[in-house]
Amino acid sequence: MSDRWEKWGDRLNPLVVKEVRQGLRTRVFWVSFGLLLAACLVLSLIAFANTHDSTYTREGRSYFFSFFVCLALVHFGLIPFNAYRSLAREREDETWSLLLLTGLGPRRILRGKVASFLVQAVLYASAVGPFLLFSYFLNGIDLPTILMVLMLGGAWMVFLTLVSVCAATVADSRMGRAAVRFALVAVLVVTFFQALTFTFVVTNERGSGFSFDRNFFLGLGAAFWLLVSDGWLVFETAVARLSLVTENYTRHPRRALVVQVFLTFVGMTAVWWLMDRDDDIPGVMGILGGLHLIFATLFMATDVDGQSRPLRAGTRAWTLFRPGALRGFRLSVLLLVGWAVGCGVLLWLSDGSTSSLRMGMSQAALALYGVLYLSVALLLGRMPRSGRFASPVSVRLLYVLVGILGAGVPPLLAVFLNLAGRDELLNLLNPILGTLNFGKYDYSDPSGLKMPPELLLCVALVAVLAAFAADRVLADRERRAHQQ
Repeated sequence: MSDRWEKWGDRLNPLVVKEVRQGLRTRVFWVSFGLLLAACLVLSLIAFANTHDSTYTREGRSYFFSFFVCLALVHFGLIPFNAYRSLAREREDETWSLLLLTGLGPRRILRGKVASFLVQAVLYASAVGPFLLFSYFLNGIDLPTILMVLMLGGAWMVFLTLVSVCAATVADSRMGRAAVRFALVAVLVVTFFQALTFTFVVTNERGSGFSFDRNFFLGLGAAFWLLVSDGWLVFETAVARLSLVTENYTRHPRRALVVQVFLTFVGMTAVWWLMDRDDDIPGVMGILGGLHLIFATLFMATDVDGQSRPLRAGTRAWTLFRPGALRGFRLSVLLLVGWAVGCGVLLWLSDGSTSSLRMGMSQAALALYGVLYLSVALLLGRMPRSGRFASPVSVRLLYVLVGILGAGVPPLLAVFLNLAGRDELLNLLNPILGTLNFGKYDYSDPSGLKMPPELLLCVALVAVLAAFAADRVLADRERRAHQQ
């Protein structure tokens, strides 16, 4: 019977079996597992000593949070960092090529590594699960709250694991890996306390007397969808970074981003319809979605120039999922503009009031600023003949630098020119203040608009010219790359 189960495990993904066996034999696993059980046992004994003489107690909320802290130390810290170290060690020791020789491919290898650490997470959770259920019998917290916290905690743990695995694929040099490791540890520490703060607030406000709040559950649903979709996107990005240049490595991450945007818009439209066309839904989601797209398209549009020879024959003008900065930039522009137009249509269908118009103008301005500054960064990095600033990392740094200058220089000029409070035109191309100004209400103007639509057309004209210039520069660089 054991041989049969071993054959089935090897057939599904042999790397999962290998990584789980290797992980269970390490001293880190058994020490952390023993300390976790010991901490939960001590807390349960303290709870028994404090409550066995009381006829009625409501201490379950506090003890649930204490048990959850013990589990969070492992799920939100140890598991993601070990997943990062597992893949980073493969690349540092140059054993990644040996894994590729097995014929599994980057996708199955990463899937196996992630699955192996999720199996370890399940073992940790099975040890703490009875203690979490024990807190329910101490009163003060109900089962729906426990299940909701555990479900979101599991989704957050999976997302952190995927982010950690993707972080292991970012840097190639020793200094870069050290910087990534430091940044990952900092992120895990900060997100650990944020997760505990969220859990504390939820358990204290909804721990007992669980009630259905539509807005609260819509927010939880949106957060859960964001973790799931972004986790998929991060996983596909990690696979793309480990794929060969002769493969169509950008197809899956770009398709994941397009599917995420489409399903998010469909879900937002459904919620907007069920909420009686509340314009706050497309207004808030439009801004948040635009910021998310600006961050995602920064990596998509800064791909290397050109593509391998086997992929050139099947590449057409509309095949935007193929590798190359040119196709990544075009897809980025389409996604940013399409998202702003879609949210603007929902706002127009809401009530067509001045408030909806201001929200729509602010979202359109945010998308145009994203296109503008992405185009400027590409022009600065890849318009010169030399390739000093043409690498993806250099273009991304230029994007951040240009954004900081665009957001910081106009307010300083307004202070020096004594134009504080009357600097709308000076901040017309400011990505932060410009977005806010287009969404502000002006009580002194009969139309109620602080920024008239004509100024938005000026921003659109500048963004279109910059995007056209960047598109031509990228097309020329790709043509020269293919001729070499």
